[in-house]
Amino acid sequence: MDPKRIGELWGRVEVGAAGLALLLMAVLPVAELLLRACFSEGIPSSATYVQNLTLWVGFLGAMICSQRKKHLTLVTGVDRLPEAWRKAAGLVASVVSTGVASALSWASAEFVRSEMDAPTTVSGWLPVWVAQLILPVSFAVIAVRFILQAGGLRERLVALLGVPLAWAVGFPLAPHAATILWPGIGVILFATVLGAPLFVAMGGCALLLFTSDGTPTASLPVETYRLIVSPSIPTVPLFTLTGFILAEGGASGRLLRLFRALFGWLPGGLAVVATLVCSFFTTFTGASGVTILAVGGLLYPVLLKSGYREKFSLGLLTSTGSLGLLFPPSLPVILYAIVARVPIPDLFKAGALPGALLVAAVLFLAIREGVRGKVERQAFRLREAAEALWDSKWEVLLPVVALVSLFGGFCTMIEAAAITVVYALVVETVIHRELHPLRDVPRVLGSCAELIGGVFVILGVAMGLTNYLVDAEVPMKATSWVKKHIHSRGMFLLALNAFLLVVGCLMDIYSAIAVVVPLILPVGAAFGIHPLHLGIIFLANLELGYLTPPVGMNLFLSSYRFEKPVLAVTRSSLPFLLLLMGMVLVITYAPELTLIGVGGP
Repeated sequence: MDPKRIGELWGRVEVGAAGLALLLMAVLPVAELLLRACFSEGIPSSATYVQNLTLWVGFLGAMICSQRKKHLTLVTGVDRLPEAWRKAAGLVASVVSTGVASALSWASAEFVRSEMDAPTTVSGWLPVWVAQLILPVSFAVIAVRFILQAGGLRERLVALLGVPLAWAVGFPLAPHAATILWPGIGVILFATVLGAPLFVAMGGCALLLFTSDGTPTASLPVETYRLIVSPSIPTVPLFTLTGFILAEGGASGRLLRLFRALFGWLPGGLAVVATLVCSFFTTFTGASGVTILAVGGLLYPVLLKSGYREKFSLGLLTSTGSLGLLFPPSLPVILYAIVARVPIPDLFKAGALPGALLVAAVLFLAIREGVRGKVERQAFRLREAAEALWDSKWEVLLPVVALVSLFGGFCTMIEAAAITVVYALVVETVIHRELHPLRDVPRVLGSCAELIGGVFVILGVAMGLTNYLVDAEVPMKATSWVKKHIHSRGMFLLALNAFLLVVGCLMDIYSAIAVVVPLILPVGAAFGIHPLHLGIIFLANLELGYLTPPVGMNLFLSSYRFEKPVLAVTRSSLPFLLLLMGMVLVITYAPELTLIGVGGP
């Protein structure tokens, strides 16, 4: 059979398996809830099944990312280099990526082998190592794809050199690991600048650090597994899937009509509507770019047609692509709470007022634009508002379902997330019939798995790197250094904001959560900053990172979606960025905004 055909079939198997795992993640908790309510007995070990399914969704999704060349990378100017230089840069990135992925596969195989020596089971029958097998398999498949995607036969042979290179570092050169540590890290970081994925940078650096310290490299996949199967992590793919279903199911059009009917009479009414609609979708999609790609494409021509300036419209939609980040059930909030070990509901409560303040700042610019531009308003019509509300009633009820399930004590957090998935799926496939169960749902599941995979593979290897930094007492050393050089709480908060803004410029929010949060927690505690307040400061600053050059993700997504130069998008977003920076300073120096919702001082 043709190798290309085999690759296509394998890719379909990956997407199908990831989609099936996602559906099982949603169905099992709902079935558990119903059986428990009806018969006082649920499905034995259903939560453990869901946690291990999360591992499969994450790393099948990572394989899909590699298939579609969608792994997160640093945004650099490599594409503007002359063709010969660009090919050379691509080869360097391919060799290093292949080597690191191969080494991660080997380390994961060692982890699985150790688990097979003393197997534990789920519900008394399923060996846990069977679920863990996806780790070495996924990294091996990713390594093969790095080779195949390097170019022609000659380029593939060069990329293949990464495999023996990884073997040499892991075995013949292992006694000299301390000597090659910093040159090796330098090569990996150089390859990252040239286009290697971020997970390669973090995973490669972690493997070199473990090897130089004499620690088994299997420690990295151990931390990956521990994070991905933690009790709260399954909520992340479930809530994200809800957002994908809504975005693909036409919910944005119905919500646009509703908000326009309710707020179109205000100055800047349509811009207000765009802000609210985008914030709604970001809460479910976690500032993943889905808001800009799916909802922005609908709103942009409507704003222009209504008389809003192109520059303002571009800046508004770029800024609102991450605006609902602090509201439930946002993915970054959940991840931060897990890493920082603070209660997830409390962190959401703490983010309510700060999140509303950030939204209000953008609404202010929207209203000002409407007044200054004398944009025509839409008269309020009670009949249109009632009809729009009736048409979108199922989507309007979704946050109620999510919040009541989440905070009402009727079910666990995973069950609440699963309920929102099933609810959204029924609404879009059965009630509105915007999504066909066979033609559209598998595509939506595949896209969601791709996003989850791109995030989870970074989180997994980043947790291994973080574990090394913690063992090396880096947080304690950082705390001592800060206390020695910064003596006032106010100066520390200002320095923290500056530091996090730089982090937001250079790292995606998921990497930053895994790597930076364990470093700043003890420093914040040393200055008496409440853990929830520190969390909101961190998340609010990283929300700005989506808009901050040089690698703000929203800038490039908007450039792609609206076919505008990145520089033009950056200039359009600057007023929004500056105002939001001011609001972040207010959030930083007014802890009452954060702590009043959780009964803090």
